[in-house]
Amino acid sequence: MAATRRIVIENGSVATVDADGTEYASGYVVLAGDRIEAVGAGRAPGGLGHVVRRIDAGGHLVTPGLVNTHHHFYQWLTRGLATDHNLFDWLVALYPMWARIDEPMAYAAAQGSLAMMARGGVTTAMDHHYVFPEGAGDLSGAIIRAAREMGVRFTLARGSMDRSEKDGGLPPDFAVETLDGALAATEATVDEHHDPSFGAMTQVAVAPCSPFSVSTDLLAQGAELARRKGVRLHTHGSETVEEEKFCHELFGMGPTDYLASTGWLGEDVWMAHCVHMNDSDIAAFARTGTGVAHCPSSNARLAAGIARVPDLLAAGVPVGLGVDGTASNESGELHTELRNAVLVNRLGPHREAALTARRALRLGTYGGAQVLGRSRELGSLEPGKLADLVLWRMDTLAHASIADPVAALVLGAAAPVTASFVGGEQIVENGRLLRVDEDAIARSTRAEARRLAGLTGRG
Repeated sequence: MAATRRIVIENGSVATVDADGTEYASGYVVLAGDRIEAVGAGRAPGGLGHVVRRIDAGGHLVTPGLVNTHHHFYQWLTRGLATDHNLFDWLVALYPMWARIDEPMAYAAAQGSLAMMARGGVTTAMDHHYVFPEGAGDLSGAIIRAAREMGVRFTLARGSMDRSEKDGGLPPDFAVETLDGALAATEATVDEHHDPSFGAMTQVAVAPCSPFSVSTDLLAQGAELARRKGVRLHTHGSETVEEEKFCHELFGMGPTDYLASTGWLGEDVWMAHCVHMNDSDIAAFARTGTGVAHCPSSNARLAAGIARVPDLLAAGVPVGLGVDGTASNESGELHTELRNAVLVNRLGPHREAALTARRALRLGTYGGAQVLGRSRELGSLEPGKLADLVLWRMDTLAHASIADPVAALVLGAAAPVTASFVGGEQIVENGRLLRVDEDAIARSTRAEARRLAGLTGRG
């Protein structure tokens, strides 16, 4: 690999998360430009040219960067509200606020959401944004701009809603788009922002919101649009028992069968939550290669239930982790989902055999890359892959007495991030973001949250 510069990381524990789960108690990673050039045990090879930096990773665990597969950035402005509601009641309570979002709010909320994830080890983020009030400005552009400034790799799932209260849906009538308007705006977003190339920093997916906020026509035509444009598809699926009941009452079938009838199963599709799935649903996902974004904290916060993650994995379904919107996961951090995935799933029927610490790390890295369709580029530390990786400090009070660094990362307290790289460029140093001002973001998000509250009579 021709390299303009190399960064050598050595003397740390390395969890590659490759197909064999290779780990080194003391190893090295060599970055060449935006790629990983070499990974191995012991010291890095001698005689390397163009070395611009050497990092002593003693006391650290080196892993692939975390990959978030489901989020709603705008909800950063409505954290801590409707804290004792189930999903449908929570949506009804908050839709009137969300329908007042404008471009400055979307930008500030994206900054807050991205900053919290990036400083906690996320190198690839996604946002499912589906609220587009008339006259709100360029919301998609604002969200993408925030990600670009932060330096993280990013997928915008351009969402939409066209089934409002008058059509039997949950969103207020003024909060939705028309069918034609949503499809046209989604196609324009793909045309303007999607980069299909290896190493892309920005990609776009087609993402009508959910069966209870989207018409059958929007789902079907959205799937046709995505496949015509060669981009991925994303939506919510089988999140709650209320959704199951809704689909049976309106469509005469469960969510998986309904989504399948509109073209929404396939290797280019991933769905959020997938909590209430029967054996037939899981088999359909496995047969078609449909992916799942598992959001354990949000599922617990909204009392949605425990997803059958061990069964999904056993069937061969691609599964990644998601923060979900910060109005249902106020911490907004993906690394806490590693721990919660293990703990929540062990409350289910598989008990202690449900998930291991290493399986959870795999969900948060390679599994996420699979779900986003980028497993050739991301999710493991292997030569030729993109240089997206994190150095977690493991020699402080919180973790020093835990001999197994992977168990320490997954089951212990949130580990400090000493360094985080995206495409070989460092974006975090000693827990602080390098490209943006965290304190300024805190002030702007607080101001925009207050402005939104004032507009909706909650200030």
